[in-house]
Amino acid sequence: MFCAAINAVTPLPGWAWTAFFVFIAAMLALDLGLFRRGEHDVRMREALAWCGVWVGLALAFNALLWSWLGPEPAQQFLAAYLVELCMSVDNIFLFILVFAYFQTAPAWRHRVLFWGIIGAVLMRSAFILVGLGALHRFHWVIYLFGAFLVYTGVKMAWVKKAADEIHPEKNPAVRLFRRCFPVAANFSGAKFFTRESGRRVATPLLLVLLVVETADLIFALDSLPAVLAITGRAFVALTSNIFAILGLRSLYFALSGVMQLFRFLQPGLAVILVFIGVKMLASRWLEISTARSLGVIVAVLAVSVLLSLLIREPLKKS
Repeated sequence: MFCAAINAVTPLPGWAWTAFFVFIAAMLALDLGLFRRGEHDVRMREALAWCGVWVGLALAFNALLWSWLGPEPAQQFLAAYLVELCMSVDNIFLFILVFAYFQTAPAWRHRVLFWGIIGAVLMRSAFILVGLGALHRFHWVIYLFGAFLVYTGVKMAWVKKAADEIHPEKNPAVRLFRRCFPVAANFSGAKFFTRESGRRVATPLLLVLLVVETADLIFALDSLPAVLAITGRAFVALTSNIFAILGLRSLYFALSGVMQLFRFLQPGLAVILVFIGVKMLASRWLEISTARSLGVIVAVLAVSVLLSLLIREPLKKS
């Protein structure tokens, strides 16, 4: 099925895939090795700088796609990137919830997010290729994806925060891990494993990583159908998703203290998901160009952010 997904799009030379992943690996090594020597609390200025780096790289890659493959793939990349980046807001709420629940020190959070995002890249890459393979072999799957997106959008409009549905203490992966592997009572710095009484045990920091990974798996079920609805090109779907995920870590450190300001972003995302889902369901009778879809996505996001800034949440009475 992986091969079917790749063959379903315009064939790209192997060096394009290799160059992209080598570049991403180099940037991650630079991020972790050169700029993150020693565990420390990531400050706002540093987080904003890295946000700028990742957004700048994504836009530069988008320009490269435009000059190399033309406007259509570039527009698809930008639309998929914006949708995935904005849907990552739920992940940020999750990070805040999990770190607070496990009382994770700020200096150790970067390590959890780094490895959590590596795992997310691998999982989502596999999901995208499987999804594209299914769409290529069974066209009717597009209607399942469309219906699921409409359902997700309607559900998102009624749920206060998607992260509220994630309960670390009830996570089945954490429960299973505790049964199969001993876990230390206390943290051991930024280590995932340590030794107690001569035996190797996991630290609570590994449980934090496990919750982050399993929750991202749940969120991926919502976001990936939206990406596949925007583009059927494996290279565009993968690269847009990876760029959005890689910027998520810095986005958390930059926005974790002001997330309450974007109160209308989730309803805006709900509208976008319903729009994309209806577009998939009506694809047999109505064709909406990528440029128009991108315009709708940008307009809805702009209105959501603007309303969030203009209409503040009323103060709760004590």
